[in-house]
Amino acid sequence: MKKTLLAVATLLAVGAVQADTLSKIKETGTVTMGVRESSGLSYTLGDGKYVGYHIDVCQKVISDIRKKLGLSSLTIKYQPVTSQNRIPLVQNGTVDIECGSTTNNLARQKDVAFAVTTYVEEVRTAVKADSGISSISQLAGKTIATTTGTTSVQTLRKHERANGIDFKEVFGKDHADSFLLLESGRADAFVMDGSILAKNIATSKNPAGFKIVGEVLSVEPIAIMLRKDDPAFKAAVDDSIKAQIKSGELAKTYDKWFLQPIPPTNAKIGLPLSGATKAAWANPNDKPMEDYAKR
Repeated sequence: MKKTLLAVATLLAVGAVQADTLSKIKETGTVTMGVRESSGLSYTLGDGKYVGYHIDVCQKVISDIRKKLGLSSLTIKYQPVTSQNRIPLVQNGTVDIECGSTTNNLARQKDVAFAVTTYVEEVRTAVKADSGISSISQLAGKTIATTTGTTSVQTLRKHERANGIDFKEVFGKDHADSFLLLESGRADAFVMDGSILAKNIATSKNPAGFKIVGEVLSVEPIAIMLRKDDPAFKAAVDDSIKAQIKSGELAKTYDKWFLQPIPPTNAKIGLPLSGATKAAWANPNDKPMEDYAKR
């Protein structure tokens, strides 16, 4: 009985430590940032270097948290995550702040928390420029690529214009792998977040050989992901993002990554700030994508 009580007490203690991320950061002098290898908002240049819109946003957040905690320095550890393991790694405390390209939805809110929305995404379809495909209706009998652990193909299947359309699915282990399926001809289309499609096209060997076509399949708020039930940490992250919005810094960060040449090829993604993202900044909130669908 004593062993059982000790085990329970230990589990509760671990949960308490994980739930108080600010104390953990202050005690260890480190924060672990979840990053992606080939997302539109977070990607690697190799040799452990990660860049992107969400990387810059999170680095500013962490700088603000360092000041809030009165620390002279704070070490950032970068932890690569995938679409499949990002939520478990946040839940178990491996990752403190996930800075990839994660959609905030009701299902995920049961397991994790989200900061206020930093980007509103549109799910679209990328094809080869000479494919002749320009709409969902032309995907019948085609092979569609998407990334394991994402919701894009389910979104396509649910779209009213996809009713009765039969297509084959192939899955990439990450976004770069999914784009390679399109690039190599093993897939006729790649369905994914528009920013991810645009980034992969812009940094490909032949950007002019691809285009984004068809209807917007869904509108999804993208946000920095955090552990659930840690209101102090969420408030610290939210306060930093709101300050970045108010000062105009977030708009400058957006311009840097979406309208200016980006590494490694100095290509431009070329996605102007959307009305939906502007609206999210004007009224900072952590509403899930289901609320966007009601509009």
